[in-house]
Amino acid sequence: MKTAAERLVDFLAAQGIDRAWCVPGESYIALLDALHGSPIDLVTCRHEAGAGFAAVADARLTGRPGIVLVSRGPGACNAAIALHTAEQDAVPLILLIGQVEARDLRRRAFQEIDYAAMFGSFCKFVGEATTAAQVPELIARAWAAATSGVPGPAVLSLPEDVLAETCEAVAPAATPHLPAAPDPAPIARLLREARRPILLAGHALDAPGGREALLAFAEAWHLPVAVSFRRQDIFPNDHPLYAGDMGLRNPDAQRAAFAEADLVLALGTRLTDITTQGYSWPRPGQRLIHVCADPRFLGWQFAADPAICADAQALLAALAREAPAAPASRAEWCARLRQIHLADTGVARRDWPDGLAFAEIAQAVGEALPPDGIVALDAGTFGAPFYRKLSWQPGQRLLAPISGAMGFGVPAAVAAALRHPGRTVVCGLGDGGALMTGGELAVALERRLPIKLLLSENGAYASIRIHQERAHPGRVSGTMFGNPDFGRWIESFGLPLLRVDSRADIAAMQAAIRGPGPAGVLVRTSLQAVLPAPVRAAAE
Repeated sequence: MKTAAERLVDFLAAQGIDRAWCVPGESYIALLDALHGSPIDLVTCRHEAGAGFAAVADARLTGRPGIVLVSRGPGACNAAIALHTAEQDAVPLILLIGQVEARDLRRRAFQEIDYAAMFGSFCKFVGEATTAAQVPELIARAWAAATSGVPGPAVLSLPEDVLAETCEAVAPAATPHLPAAPDPAPIARLLREARRPILLAGHALDAPGGREALLAFAEAWHLPVAVSFRRQDIFPNDHPLYAGDMGLRNPDAQRAAFAEADLVLALGTRLTDITTQGYSWPRPGQRLIHVCADPRFLGWQFAADPAICADAQALLAALAREAPAAPASRAEWCARLRQIHLADTGVARRDWPDGLAFAEIAQAVGEALPPDGIVALDAGTFGAPFYRKLSWQPGQRLLAPISGAMGFGVPAAVAAALRHPGRTVVCGLGDGGALMTGGELAVALERRLPIKLLLSENGAYASIRIHQERAHPGRVSGTMFGNPDFGRWIESFGLPLLRVDSRADIAAMQAAIRGPGPAGVLVRTSLQAVLPAPVRAAAE
């Protein structure tokens, strides 16, 4: 008879899971044994945060839950950042934790934690098995929670003795979720009547078929499209209807124009703080149609009329059967929003004494990126140009942490290179986040993944330094640091090193991105270029 661990692995394999990420621990030895010889590729990492980030990125690429295996106590604590990222990014993730033996639960045993208390406030499901018979049901419940409504994280605590016990129970088959859509006629009427509408596209369109459905709908109805925070790749950026993204520090002209919209169709988004510019848009008086698959996020911060609990793609399919508005009625509005966006995409060339402005580097990467290229970004100031200075095209993918978590870049790049071995994967990160994870490059070395690593070095937590200089000018505290020899660090993972110290080196960087095999690019990046103008003036 099979063990509970084997029943769990059988369930995951039946759902199409072909990869899991782990840092091994003695508390789930039975689960490691069950994976031996299974169709699931187990990727061993050096830190649970990296394993979790990789699983989040893999879930973004497949649409299936990322699977992470960690040990109790310290392992689970280290993985917490991935759970938070999955919740913020609306990504399905299942964290499997080896727990203390069932007899020792809630007795303060070695490395024991009550995970319902620890993770319950932001995870969609937290379960704990106390008998082997419960394991099949609990993994099915975790799967359903992670994948239903707005996707997110689920946690399953598995005592080590329970995993090893024989189990007669079989997990119920995962039930496909049939997408729900409302009557499209009232929504179509509002769209036809609007003179200055905006379609705000969110996470629900970052799914198989979502991009194509969004493009077809926007073109048919002649709707300008803005994308939610760090979702630039869900709509072609060179399209006349692309009006830009809702991100950090949007231009004043764009914010003012968006405030003139007479209808905002928020489609598949939770209307979180950055996407809404600090909960300031849509403004009172602007008609809002809010479509979200989870009722928890409807009517929360904004009064929508109507507020619709529905699947975004299902609604688009239903609206496709309605007669769209006449394109001519919105031509001037769409063109105006487009020009405001284009005005924010230029990169001014200027020489800096302490290195290159990273905006020039990012733009050069965009020029070299193939039509199906994948860019995995860490959090940090270096990443900002990738969101507004690149023109993202259909087929290209952007993997960036909506949560703003540093350390995401390298694990995400490894996940992308494993998932799509024939595609170019560029990993962008700063020296602040490089050592937060980075050990996943050992997986790239082990599996011969041709990642193009792009490391910006300026010796600072630059985004924090910018805020520090604005709030407390000249009082630098805690935002500068020393670095190891990153060139030798890059080479230690088998990446051929290219140093970019001036514009003359950019062509070689582009050739490395276009060429075969791995590459490690170390960029001497200007800190002065991103600091507030008074600080730059004082330095000059």
